[in-house]
Order: sequence, then structure tokens, then C-alpha cells
Amino acid sequence: MKVHWKITLLGKVQGVWFRKSTQHEARKLGLTGFVKNEKDGSVYIEVEGEEAAVSEFVAWCSHGPDLASVKNVSMTKSDLEGFNSFVIA
Repeated sequence: MKVHWKITLLGKVQGVWFRKSTQHEARKLGLTGFVKNEKDGSVYIEVEGEEAAVSEFVAWCSHGPDLASVKNVSMTKSDLEGFNSFVIA
């Protein structure tokens, strides 16, 4: 079953290649959506795909790339959007 999650990550998540690494991880798992930096220093992600792949992706997001330090992950389930790919917004 496909799911859609809105994810906000707090911590040292900007300036550490988080968006590019997130895009790579999502595409590797066959997921669609987007990732973007927010003005408050957080990273915002919307992702959708098969539930098992999204769960694996969320687990990766909880630590991110090597230079990141994720302090908080907040998630909200949402309706499917039908994204075509995973992009950096």
C-alpha cells in the first residue's frame, strides 16, 4: 500500500549535503516527492511510495548523511499527491 508522509527534521541539517543525500536515498528506494530547506534551519520533506520503502527512508532520515546531526523528526500522514519523481525544491 502506498503512503504519503510530511516530515520535518531539526538539528544540523542544512549545509551538510542533506537535500542531495535525501534525494539519492529516496530515488534508490523508488520513492517520489521533494525535499527543501526551510528559513528556520529545518529540512522539510514530502515523500510517498510503498509503505516498507517509506519506513526505510524515514529510518535513514533520522540520522541523515555523515555530517548531519538530526535532533528531532516530526511526521504527519497525508493524502497521496501522485508525485512523478523525487526532487530538491
